[in-house]
Amino acid sequence: MRSALVLNATYEPLSVVSARRAICLVLLEKADVVADDGTTIHSERLSISSPAVIRLRYVVKVPYHRHTAMSRRAVFARDNHTCGYCGQAADSIDHVMPRSRGGQNVWENVIAACRSCNLRKRDRTPDEAGMRLSTLPRAPRELSWITFAVQRVPDEWKPFLAQAS
Repeated sequence: MRSALVLNATYEPLSVVSARRAICLVLLEKADVVADDGTTIHSERLSISSPAVIRLRYVVKVPYHRHTAMSRRAVFARDNHTCGYCGQAADSIDHVMPRSRGGQNVWENVIAACRSCNLRKRDRTPDEAGMRLSTLPRAPRELSWITFAVQRVPDEWKPFLAQAS
């Protein structure tokens, strides 16, 4: 079953839930279907379009700005699976300032790297290893967590993500 984007009553993206959870919210009259994915879910007495985007009927106050959690998959997605040193396909993660030297495990210190560059750099800074970063690592945009929550962003979600940016 697919995922569904949950929008606040103000059309602000809140979260990503399973299509089953989205259907439950619609059936409980807590949300309305804004866009469906073209498929229909059937039960014994009911048929409902499988929601791709739902909007809550009430406003949920979000007390904080959501930050994208750092993970291996998220770092690769941010860096387009490209090595930050040589531009080849990346298959590992490198800490710009090595953790053994006090570098932290934060967005601004982590970059995707190919195995050969990562081995060449070892436990040194890029300057000490004679390597240059093609781009400086930084935290992703505020709504990037949605992109990292799913493998592929469905076309039905894109208008709502563009509005929020």
